[in-house]
Amino acid sequence: MRAEIALIGNELSEIVSKKILILGLGLIGGSIARGLKQANEEIFISACDIEEEDLNQALAERVIDKSGSLKELAPSSDILVIALPSLTTIELIPEIARLIGNNCIVTDVASVKSPIVNAVMEQTDSFSRRFVPCHPIAGSEQSKFSASYAELFLNRNVILTPHEKCTVDSINQVNELWHLLGAQVLGMESGKHDEILAATSHLPHLLAYSTVDVLADQQQREKIFKYAAGGFADFSRLASSNAKMWSDIFVANAKTTVAVLDTYIDRLGQFREQIANKNHDFLMDKFSNAKEVRDEFMGKHFGAAMNNLSAETVLNYVVEPGGFVSGEIRVPGDKSISHRAIILGAIADGVTNVSGFLESEDVLNTLAAFREMGVTITGPEEGELTIYGVGKHGLKAPRVPLDMGNSGTAIRLLAGLLAAQDFNSELIGDWSLCQRPMGRVVDPLTTMGAKIETADESKPPLKIYGRHLNGVDYAMHIASAQVKSCMLFAGLYAEGETSVYEPAPCRDHTERMLQGFGYRLICDESKRTTKINNNGSLKGTDIDVPADISSAAFFLVAASICPGAKLTLRHVGVNPTRIGIINLLHEMGANIDISNETEIGGEPVADLKVSYSELSGITVPANQIPLAIDEFPIFFIAAACAKGTTELRGAEELRVKESDRIEAMAVGLKSLGIQVKTFPDGIRIEGGDILGGRVNSFGDHRIAMAFSIAALRSSSAIEVENCSNVATSFPGFAVLAKQVGINLSEQLSAIDE
Repeated sequence: MRAEIALIGNELSEIVSKKILILGLGLIGGSIARGLKQANEEIFISACDIEEEDLNQALAERVIDKSGSLKELAPSSDILVIALPSLTTIELIPEIARLIGNNCIVTDVASVKSPIVNAVMEQTDSFSRRFVPCHPIAGSEQSKFSASYAELFLNRNVILTPHEKCTVDSINQVNELWHLLGAQVLGMESGKHDEILAATSHLPHLLAYSTVDVLADQQQREKIFKYAAGGFADFSRLASSNAKMWSDIFVANAKTTVAVLDTYIDRLGQFREQIANKNHDFLMDKFSNAKEVRDEFMGKHFGAAMNNLSAETVLNYVVEPGGFVSGEIRVPGDKSISHRAIILGAIADGVTNVSGFLESEDVLNTLAAFREMGVTITGPEEGELTIYGVGKHGLKAPRVPLDMGNSGTAIRLLAGLLAAQDFNSELIGDWSLCQRPMGRVVDPLTTMGAKIETADESKPPLKIYGRHLNGVDYAMHIASAQVKSCMLFAGLYAEGETSVYEPAPCRDHTERMLQGFGYRLICDESKRTTKINNNGSLKGTDIDVPADISSAAFFLVAASICPGAKLTLRHVGVNPTRIGIINLLHEMGANIDISNETEIGGEPVADLKVSYSELSGITVPANQIPLAIDEFPIFFIAAACAKGTTELRGAEELRVKESDRIEAMAVGLKSLGIQVKTFPDGIRIEGGDILGGRVNSFGDHRIAMAFSIAALRSSSAIEVENCSNVATSFPGFAVLAKQVGINLSEQLSAIDE
């Protein structure tokens, strides 16, 4: 532990030069002091506390360098940490505002945030701008300095709840302090924080106190306690917590706590009634559901060993024929744009507000990576996200490998960005991602001076040794937006000019977004060349992420192949470099009307109205392949429902996606009775009658969704195996599918041994 925290401290020299004052030297305040000193003994720490014994012990152990009164210590401090109960913190805020210097940053550790924010807002703007509310999710039933230890916050969540007046610099410095202590820094709006903590922390403590209180009123409590089982000890442990602190919490967060308590009391009344009626089925259903939810929570947040469900079962889709497609929907936000919004917002100066953000596993992994590199991000909450940029050179060295999950976009784009930093890093991913080639980005980055180590055959993980890069002229061998973006991100830092040539048009989200952040680059469409240099900076901005056309494609095809269908898709991104699927479906005879066209944040959006029409097979034009590369799985379903033959050549890129999509689709289509011939670079599909049966998605989200749509024209049910990865790109797909009329159900089944 000591070595790990010390390593972090050496990388964060800015905090080392600060004078830090801690008010309250109990468990939290004492642990902050111990952690900072363990990270770097040169950090100057002073403390105020009413317990002279604790101050003397801290001085004797060299945990702090000086003790004294708030009046004496506050004026010369650079960062002041209030480690006191909520109500005491609120009472002290006016005095702190009066005493501190003009540049001192203030933060707190209280469990309730909204009342503290309100108290801060009553002070001067100068003080408010430098106050960053914070809550470390760490502690124990012991609250004294004697219980403090340096590793209390190591790998624990700390929630920053910046308010509207906070300066980005203040937020970044507080983030850096917690990063130094080994914490994982999250961001949240203060009101949402209080709601969530009332339900997940405050209510359990209240129930523990009230349970012990009930038993304490019994005349024979000694006998009851004598025979109490371990379950009582586990449940009532929270009742050993500091009474003053928790009384403060409930008074400060009374309104929100009462609201969640009312819900609990109502639910408890239902249990009372059903127990009185001896309703065994009701209890079994509620207890089983609660167990499943709790096991899922423990498995996700406390290790796979706590949850055997994911290791023993797999999610399948079962889709019955006879569905009908109609209505009006908006699919989730564009994944490509959501990735880039995080990346550029993180290295911009100032605040970036994102709406329409895609809360999928892939994008959330990118978000987590930048949090690990010292960026404060609040949300996402209902598609809204706020990024407090650290500037072009403000990223911090990650303390752990950055896990990109299943995302080829994230790992390739970040490879370019991280290759130019002044620290080392490692990019890892799941089993599927680790089978995908990275030479297409590693090789050109190497020509710029990058040093990147890969596994065999240029596959992940990628060990990146940050260093100075030089601009190059690079001609891509294949049209790939991931490669182009990787090189442009490296070019943000490389000495001189970086020029990227694309052999055919591919997605230009990166270029559009760079310009939206105020960064100058030269795009020559006639020569298909983009040029960038390292002389600019990015300015925080507002981004409205349009609905993802790759996700919309599944419903475009669904309505096109389902007799009688009429469907409207709202606010879909129709970037010219992404509308290959619309062009191809139009060529097949699809009835798709584009209306309400506008431009949001540099990206064109429109409503798409689609209705059923008979489709005809086509030969896919070569110039449409880069524009529809991610949509081919669902396009192949359209081809299977069309009259005649559809042929695709020149698309070898499909063999190195999340799966070999040519082979995966061919295997599935053949099993459903469709005639298929494959080539190294493509596929030929004869339209025909689709049968029912079982199809393996090979863990590929787009394969899984494509075959779910195929059931609209199948003669019997289609069971699509291994659909868990749909959440990586399209959370809520099953819900939307059922909403428009597709007969889809989700089933868990045991993994075959």
